Amino acid sequence: MRAGLLVILLSVLGLVAWTAWHFWLIVPFSKPGKWLVSGLYVLSFFLIFVHYLWNRHMPLWMAVCTYEWSNSWMIFFFYAVLLFGVLGLGRLLHLVPGSFLKDSVAGTATVFGILTLLLVYGGFHYRHKYREVIDIRTEKPLEKPLTIVLASDLHAGYHNRRPELARWVDLINAEHPDLVLFAGDVVDGGLRPVRESRMEEEFRRIEAPVYACLGNHEYIGGKDGSEAFYAGADIHLLKDASAAVKGIRVIGRDDRSNPERASVSALVPALASADTLFTILLDHQPYHLEEAEAAGIDFQFSGHTHHGQVWPLNWLTDAMYEKAFGPHRRGKTRYYVSSGLGIWGGKFRIGTRSEYIVLHLSPEQ
Repeated sequence: MRAGLLVILLSVLGLVAWTAWHFWLIVPFSKPGKWLVSGLYVLSFFLIFVHYLWNRHMPLWMAVCTYEWSNSWMIFFFYAVLLFGVLGLGRLLHLVPGSFLKDSVAGTATVFGILTLLLVYGGFHYRHKYREVIDIRTEKPLEKPLTIVLASDLHAGYHNRRPELARWVDLINAEHPDLVLFAGDVVDGGLRPVRESRMEEEFRRIEAPVYACLGNHEYIGGKDGSEAFYAGADIHLLKDASAAVKGIRVIGRDDRSNPERASVSALVPALASADTLFTILLDHQPYHLEEAEAAGIDFQFSGHTHHGQVWPLNWLTDAMYEKAFGPHRRGKTRYYVSSGLGIWGGKFRIGTRSEYIVLHLSPEQ
């Protein structure tokens, strides 16, 4: 494990040095100007470690700034690698002149222009929240037709702060839901901004019962602290447990960060054999979807993948998971894997989307 992390770190350092060298070459400045551009670029990389090692000792505003800058830089870095890779290939194929990549006004304007446009577009696209509507009819008895709002991966914290969370709560309340379900990663890796900003007060504004399961980021931030926050936010946490509410049954599975969590099949037999309630499973990470089908789950809701967050990483998640985004079906079991309402890291969506789901559940007749 440590050896693998070391290889990844060294690879990233190599790519940082490689792209910094290309910035040095392309900008048409004297040496002091080149040092300034390349130096700021490299320092932004090390700011990631400054934040994660010392954010608890900074004023909150400073911790927010270091988080926002360093995590936004990661997206800039990712696309810089791709862009310089394409330009380098173009030069090898004699499609891009060497002069375009060295002390070049046109080359600098092109590179920084493309990267800036990508980030501006990604930032605005992230802010827009898509409303995905799902209609399901069931033969199982219902007390009444239900409107259920589902969301995953809010990642409330240093970047998705209280004013943004308040806007999301308003979107949820506008649906007049009977029930709200969160599929994990409600909080980000650090609980400090959540506590100091008293974000639990925003969750308490939701005008419907709220149920949730844990995600991997609740474990990263500290499971005990996350569970305490859920309680203060009036979010009913289902950790390998179920609840009958509004005439349906909701099962919350613990995150796979816990190697001893219960299997789906172990959660279902605990229900009465005569239980005919429509069953929704909340399972943060969408692995082994066949388990829900075998257990007779009616609908599984998951998140975690972010659908890669930015193109072309969505291709990677599509290859990693049976279903990385959107609706799916196995036998009689329906699924929806959400790309998330919020995001971890830089607040950019390129080739993916931020969303919440409105499920209309009604009887077959």
